[in-house]
This record gives sequence, structure tokens and C-alpha cells, in this order.
Amino acid sequence: MHISYQIRWFAKKFLLLLALAFCMPAFGQHEQKPMSIEQRISNVLQNPKYVAVVAHRGDWRNWPENSIPAIESAINMGVDMVEIDVKLTRDSVLVLCHDWTLDRTTTGNGAIRDYTYEQLLAYDLKRGHGIAIPGLKIPTLKQALELCKDRVLVNVDQGFDYYDQVLAITEELGMTNQVIIKSGWPSDKVAAVMKQHKTNMIYMPVVGISAGTDTTAFNKYFALKPPAFELCFGILDEKVKSLAGKVTASGAKVWVNTLWGSLCGNYDDDRAFVSPDPNSVYGPILDMGANIIQKPTDRSFS
Repeated sequence: MHISYQIRWFAKKFLLLLALAFCMPAFGQHEQKPMSIEQRISNVLQNPKYVAVVAHRGDWRNWPENSIPAIESAINMGVDMVEIDVKLTRDSVLVLCHDWTLDRTTTGNGAIRDYTYEQLLAYDLKRGHGIAIPGLKIPTLKQALELCKDRVLVNVDQGFDYYDQVLAITEELGMTNQVIIKSGWPSDKVAAVMKQHKTNMIYMPVVGISAGTDTTAFNKYFALKPPAFELCFGILDEKVKSLAGKVTASGAKVWVNTLWGSLCGNYDDDRAFVSPDPNSVYGPILDMGANIIQKPTDRSFS
């Protein structure tokens, strides 16, 4: 596929943002003219020529991952979407955390499911290098979504197990159309869950592609008419390109994680950052049809 001038321009813009974020810790305070949420939704989910950027766990180079300041900083950078992870407490409160335990990201320890939310507030969040920020607490999903409302799209990861609870919060806040929830669940199980509701969040399937990938299961996702597919692959081969082609032919967008090499055939941001020719890294990803790119917030948007 030919890479248009516009898409190449976006790739160069991403590299510039990456370099600025790496060299200037205060880049999260850079002022940009805000885009309306309606225009952002249209660009991200409907415009195949618009390459959208997703900030992984917020800006966790400068702030603890999945924290309110990390999300605010990512929004201020001008990203199109913020990815967050959710877990459920003992008293059924959805909170932001990637891990099942508190040990790595907070001053606490043990499984989140063993704590009430009030008990979690006894602990502080830690930066990526393990240093705590006194007074900064683990946020609830509702608090995070309130921050994002009418400002940026939100991708809820690890949340499909709690679909009903997540949906109830988005409905309460009036931002269901602003939230993408993803999973690798079989399409029939996804359809059964969503059939129970009159209104649903935007669903995106996650597909790991290897030599043994079941394309039958992959093809069944099209019946759900998702606006995007997240494709994860260790090698960018003809099979990956073929499946990406099916996605774009359906009118959906292709989400690729350039977080680390194992998810994108080694065409990742760290490699682009040190390369004398970043187009040699981003080019193949864009050529395969990728137009939603999740970037590692410990390198590019952090």
C-alpha cells in the first residue's frame, strides 16, 4: 500500500512529539488548541487517513501510570485516546491499575480484590522507578472518566469482565460513545453480553497473530462491526498484512501497539527513536494499514 503524503506527515509529527517528550519533561504542559470530542471521535474511528495516537496508561514517564495526573498530562499533550486498566475491589469499586496486586505501583501489597476502596486510600502511588508520591492515591474509574469527558477518547483495557459495571458508569456520565472497551473474548460471547443492553460502549477485538492463528475466529468478529481491530504480532509477515487488509477493506481501522517489539514485529518506538531514518521503522507499520497507534508512555508520550 502506498503511504500518502499526509500519513507520512503524521509519522514525522509523532517522531517530533516523541523527541520533545523525551527531552522536555514539562512537555505535558504544552498548550494546544483543543479538538472537540465529536471531531476527535470522527477522526479516530471513521477517517482512515487520520493516524490516531493512544497514550498507554497515561503519561507515566512523569507521573505514576494509571493516575489522574498521568491522564491529565497525556490529554494536554494532544493525544487522541488514553488507555487505562481497571480492577475490582472487594467492595465492587472499579479502580485504575494494570496489575492484579498493589506491590509494583503503590506502597501497598497484596491483591486489589482483597481490599475495599477505602482501605486502598491508605497507600500512595509510585512512579515508574519505584518512588512514591505522598498523597497521590489510586483513582476510581469514575474519577478518571470524569476527567476525560468531552476531552479525549478512553480505551478501557482488562475491563470486559466488568462490562456491566463499566457501562453503568459511562451511562451515568453520558460518555458511552467516548469509551472503547476491548477483549480477546470469542465473538459470540461478546455479542451475548452486548445484547443485554440497549446502548453499548464501542467494542474492539484484540487479535494475536502468529503462524497458528485461527482465522475462522478472526473472521467472526466482523459480524460485530467493530470500528477497529487491535492486531498484535511478533513478525510482520504476509499473514499479518493479509488480515490487516481484511480489516481496512471492511471499513474498520487497524490498531497497532508500538510499545515494544514483540507486539509489532520489532517496528517499535524505541527503534524509531534511535534510527537515523524513522520512516524505515514507521513506514512498514503504516504500509500495512495501521492508523491507530498505541505508543509507550515510558518513551514517546511520557
